[in-house]
Amino acid sequence: MRGMPNDAPSASAPTRQRIITAVLRIIGEDGVAAVTNRRIAKEAGVSLGSVTYHFETQHDLLRESLLYFVREEARHFTELADQCQTDGLDIADAASLAGQVACGAALDSAHLAPFELYLHAGRDERLRESAAEAFRAYDRLATQILTALGVPDADRLAATTVALVMGLQLRRLATGGPADDLADALLLLVRGAVGPSAERDRTA
Repeated sequence: MRGMPNDAPSASAPTRQRIITAVLRIIGEDGVAAVTNRRIAKEAGVSLGSVTYHFETQHDLLRESLLYFVREEARHFTELADQCQTDGLDIADAASLAGQVACGAALDSAHLAPFELYLHAGRDERLRESAAEAFRAYDRLATQILTALGVPDADRLAATTVALVMGLQLRRLATGGPADDLADALLLLVRGAVGPSAERDRTA
């Protein structure tokens, strides 16, 4: 999970987009409780009326912000999955690429926003379907990438792969540690699923 940009929304961006970007930044900095229409308007550089015009309730704001984040993630990782298919990456290369994606993302408050939203979904059942949709998107992408790498029954391993990546990203956020463990853990997981003989066949 890469996290949304931590910069202020562009003045040229559509109002709805600026509001969502501001919401994600506020959540990352101070948590869901800090999301108020007045602060959103200030952060997004829009009028207070614009916030309520585009989003009638805070629930609408949080749901749409979560789904927007996931759509951006899906777009990015779909490109990564396509690269796995077209570039003929082997398992070690794919794990290394995943580690580079994680290392390339700066540790900042924007990375905390999705975790805050997922935790909030645990307290607010109205957000759970949106959270479930988010994880289904991650699982589909993990399945696509694992399939491209020749992992058998990739769909069965997808949720475990997603949990591994998110868990290690959360650990990195909490400790400020490097992302090297992510590549090593993914390599271990996929090699175990493929088996040594199958990997040799792919690289032969």
